[in-house]
Amino acid sequence: MPKANFSHVDQWVFDLDNTLYPPQARLFDQIEKNMTRYVMDTLGVDRAQADHLRRHYWATYGTTLAGLMREHDADPGPYLTEVHEISLDHLEPDAGLAACIRALPGRKIVYTNGSAPYAERVLAARGLTGLFDAVYGVEHAEFRPKPEIEAFRTIFERDGITPERAAMFEDDPRNLAAPHAMGMRTIHVAPEAQAADHIQFHTDDLAGFLSRLT
Repeated sequence: MPKANFSHVDQWVFDLDNTLYPPQARLFDQIEKNMTRYVMDTLGVDRAQADHLRRHYWATYGTTLAGLMREHDADPGPYLTEVHEISLDHLEPDAGLAACIRALPGRKIVYTNGSAPYAERVLAARGLTGLFDAVYGVEHAEFRPKPEIEAFRTIFERDGITPERAAMFEDDPRNLAAPHAMGMRTIHVAPEAQAADHIQFHTDDLAGFLSRLT
């Protein structure tokens, strides 16, 4: 991976879940259980049907919340609070990752389909507080989720991101299509590589990847 591929980049956008912490922490297992319970309570369905709807809405709309809002006019506020009430005991500070992020030139932001308060909790547990110029949740995109291109446009316009000078780090391949179309460098952060035209780089070691850029 030539460093020259990123010589023009001075704006860095990071997803949160399974990107700024390793997927082995399995935080999303807890979140998914909370989502299922929320769907059960809100729609009055059993666990099997709630699990089906949770997956269906994620596949169809990008997030379970987006499906609940569009098909059931759900209030996003209580949902975001309840589903993110999880234990972060499995997270540990990562001084190496913190040093690599700190060394990046220019502006650095976090953009997640979760909520900003949840993101701040995760960053604190990982020892990454204060390294980012801004933290954006789905609430800042008017509750439109990644991978919708309008969600990205809303966040980038709000922050002043210039896509042609930016890079996006993300674990979900779907969420790199819009950044690629907008002219960003796209980096898939996951244990396994996936081939796609909108994925320019892959890494299973975010700190190692960043260390080669600075």
